[in-house]
Amino acid sequence: MLRVYNTLTRKKEEFQTIEPGVVKMYVCGPTVYSDAHVGHAMSALVFDVIRRYFEYRGYQVRHVMNYTDVDDKIINRANLMGADPFQLAEGYIQDFRRHLADLNILPATANPRATQTMDKIQAMIQGLIAKGFAYAAAGDVYFRVTKDKEYGKLSGRRLDDMQAGSRVEVGEQKEHPMDFALWKAAKPGEPAWDSPWGKGRPGWHIECSAMNLDILGEQIDIHGGGNDLIFPHHENEIAQSESYTGKQFARYWLHNGMLQLAGEKMSKSLGNLVTIEELLSKHEADALRMMVLNGSYRAPLSFSEGIIEQAERGLDRLHAALKPALTDARGAPPETRLWLDKQAETAQQTFVEAMDDDFNTAGSQAALFELVRTINTARDNGATGTELKPAQDTLRALTGVLGLRLAEKKGAGEADKFVDLLVEIRTEMRKQKIWAMSDLIRDRLKELGVGIEDNKDGTSWRWS
Repeated sequence: MLRVYNTLTRKKEEFQTIEPGVVKMYVCGPTVYSDAHVGHAMSALVFDVIRRYFEYRGYQVRHVMNYTDVDDKIINRANLMGADPFQLAEGYIQDFRRHLADLNILPATANPRATQTMDKIQAMIQGLIAKGFAYAAAGDVYFRVTKDKEYGKLSGRRLDDMQAGSRVEVGEQKEHPMDFALWKAAKPGEPAWDSPWGKGRPGWHIECSAMNLDILGEQIDIHGGGNDLIFPHHENEIAQSESYTGKQFARYWLHNGMLQLAGEKMSKSLGNLVTIEELLSKHEADALRMMVLNGSYRAPLSFSEGIIEQAERGLDRLHAALKPALTDARGAPPETRLWLDKQAETAQQTFVEAMDDDFNTAGSQAALFELVRTINTARDNGATGTELKPAQDTLRALTGVLGLRLAEKKGAGEADKFVDLLVEIRTEMRKQKIWAMSDLIRDRLKELGVGIEDNKDGTSWRWS
């Protein structure tokens, strides 16, 4: 039974879709005003793994991720650079798409944009005004939070408490300090669209609600994003969507934790970010995915060179388990073959049990590494390629569910070729009884994370 943690109810719940066999999932995408950083990549990776697991379990996933391509940040950045805001946004969208492909993130079913949904946005605003949930004021349109009796249910905040710390900006004509903008009157030099309230552009929150409604309909199964979006963005999405349709907006709200650098949330505003481009220039894409998989998607994740190098060592262990049998393998003992087959079956079962528990990727990884140990032991005990193949195929399949690309790689990387050469040289030295040099190679390889094991069938090695 698949269970997911629902931010709305603050507990794990059995997962049931609105439409049998179909998962409708909307995930907030980036506001495209500068280079995407690894925090954006983390969120995209989390929901890619979730999607892949749903598909592994037999669901059809309709996955929508939007681009916010008109926003104060985009306009300010374009003005600073003397650029056209639409061209600026388009460039960053194309860069982000390329990075998603580099990270092996499956393309979303749809990638709507705010600028392409303007008629739907305006229709939704008009509907909210007609129902009394919104009002126009001097070219702006605001959502009336006091009309929504459940406002604050996602974040757990009370309207009275929020009001105490809020203030009305100069030029705003709100009925209540917490009322939020659905439409903003145009300012000189800004992109603007004609509307019943005059030239202007949409507020941030209404964009996602309108795009969601347009593509997935009035009700969806999952709404996802970073936990920094819970308030006000997702809170306001719920308010305006449910006020407009009169129906529950999303059954389950899933939020990933933030990526942290030096103990602080990684963000453009703080300036403490590592871009995806920079990361991929130094590390393979699977290293970042492995780093995300090693923890809970809901928890904060620390980023450092040491942590990503640790993830790379884990990848090396997975790759090493796919190495072929020893050249002189004569076949493993019957009890080893039985244990190997049993562990492959157990790994698959344990993997599913972990992932069914709110996508517990750390638990699923533990199952994979237990299988890795069994495969390596069987190889050391003389298992042939035929004997290793079923367990290795299981390992390839399960890592593929997580989006790792082991199945596409013929070896564990260029470094493997040099390790193989050194092990071959060491074997020849042992035959000639050159023990001191043989031991030196073994010890130096150990310092580099390579474990050497000598047995009656020859010498094997693995990344430790």
